[in-house]
Amino acid sequence: MKIHLIVGARPNFMKAMPVYNELKSNCNDWDIKLVHTGQHYDYEMSKVFFEVLSLPEPDIFLDVRSGTHGEQTGKLIERIEKVLMEHKPEIVMVFGDVNSTLAGSIAAAKLGIKIAHIEAGLRSFDRTMPEEINRVVTDVLSDYLFVTEKSGIENLKKEGIDERKIFFVGNTMIDTLYKILPKCSEEDLKKFNLKKNDYILVTLHRPSNVDDRDRLEEIMRILEEIGSKKPVIFPVHPRTKKMLKNFNIKTENILLINPLNYKDFLTLERYAFCVITDSGGIQEETTCLNVPCITLRPNTERPITEEIGTNIVLRDRPISDIIKMMDNIYEGRWKKGRIPDLWDGNAAKRIVEILKESFKF
Repeated sequence: MKIHLIVGARPNFMKAMPVYNELKSNCNDWDIKLVHTGQHYDYEMSKVFFEVLSLPEPDIFLDVRSGTHGEQTGKLIERIEKVLMEHKPEIVMVFGDVNSTLAGSIAAAKLGIKIAHIEAGLRSFDRTMPEEINRVVTDVLSDYLFVTEKSGIENLKKEGIDERKIFFVGNTMIDTLYKILPKCSEEDLKKFNLKKNDYILVTLHRPSNVDDRDRLEEIMRILEEIGSKKPVIFPVHPRTKKMLKNFNIKTENILLINPLNYKDFLTLERYAFCVITDSGGIQEETTCLNVPCITLRPNTERPITEEIGTNIVLRDRPISDIIKMMDNIYEGRWKKGRIPDLWDGNAAKRIVEILKESFKF
């Protein structure tokens, strides 16, 4: 049995690690290959994550790098197809919702190769998001749809996906969180000159927030105001760094730092007073860590983080409402969350057992 795991961006690495390790540990006679597309080509955004997560060097590196969505996706399909034609795997496994996910599923489907999608069924119902298009197309093409939350099951059923292909297994990214969390100590905050529960962690990278000068300026102004009460630390995504420079936006009361490896970032998440983000995965991580999360987006494809977790999405409210939300946290009026079903660190085990049963190994 040959399986190719296709990864290309930071979230993929965290979702793939437990599945890769589980396959290697319990399927000794299977040929498991890790294919890195090179979609995230910056050292801090890619290679360092392999090191921290104890993933091996990729078996195949495609070095696709950046470009427009169409340009990058086209290159990805072309190069992934060549790999699949040469190695002829029985299963291609894709993760999340990035362009590598879409390209891997299209290349595999064209060659008649079975596709397993980890994190299937999530929907923001916002087709202006490239990730939403990637999710919908990948799910249509997939043969094994591994779902992280129950909303995903309902979304797939409404789209006409055969229920026999849908498996509720939990969240492999949370598997990784539980594995790395014991290594994240309060002592590690000293290198950032921070104290437990006494700083705000910020991440922003979505075009809707950082490509609009007026919106980005307003967000940074609000963060400066927040920073007058507690330190604000902001690991700056390359895209955001570029736009801050292009727009000549200067900041005060905000500690801007380079992107962090997963362990350091998880440490900051774990001990933060709150997190302000536009990331999908961070909404899930903060729910598991019981840290208040404010999401600067009009929607979320991860509704469980709002329904039972610690996340609140800004939606169509003005950016200035962040201040009101922060006041609620300061005054102890933020909601208490709980951990969603099957987010127990065993999602990868369930996935591998389903595949073994399917192929009668």
